[in-house]
Amino acid sequence: AVLTASCDRQSNEKAQPQPSASAAPKGEELKGTLDRSHKGNELPPFTLADPEGQQLRLPSLKGKPVLINLWATWCAPCIAELPTLQAIANRADMNVAIVTVSQDIGDPAKVRAFLDQRGFAQLPAWLDPKGDLAFHYQVQSLPTTIYYDAGGREVWRFIGGRDWSSSDTQALLAEGGG
Repeated sequence: AVLTASCDRQSNEKAQPQPSASAAPKGEELKGTLDRSHKGNELPPFTLADPEGQQLRLPSLKGKPVLINLWATWCAPCIAELPTLQAIANRADMNVAIVTVSQDIGDPAKVRAFLDQRGFAQLPAWLDPKGDLAFHYQVQSLPTTIYYDAGGREVWRFIGGRDWSSSDTQALLAEGGG
């Protein structure tokens, strides 16, 4: 299913779309769907890597709420929500680990450069080049964001772009202790 204001790439083409120079039209990039049907699922036992080779084992994040955001450099709604994800990452009063996981394939250094060039240095450049995490979550479109409580149990998923700094988002994050 194609969701409004999300990237749905189900092509057999080898090439990925190129990064968009502009985001989606104002208001269109921040619509999506809240999904609570996976509530209670455990944080999956995946290990992510960044362009420098550092690794992050997802279960190691238990003890603090975790927001896992699957995104791509070529996805306009993904790019549009990055500033609001960084706003959460920059807030000292927020008790939420932000884990941004790129679905880009190819040169991993391009993801870190993409984030740095746009001033998103606080957002991690974790990679999922084989799409293992996206497959696990059965992602149909980007961005997709999964929220876990401090015990490592899924609270909800959000499919599509969102303003993560909005007051209604703060209420959603409070559900998991964030």
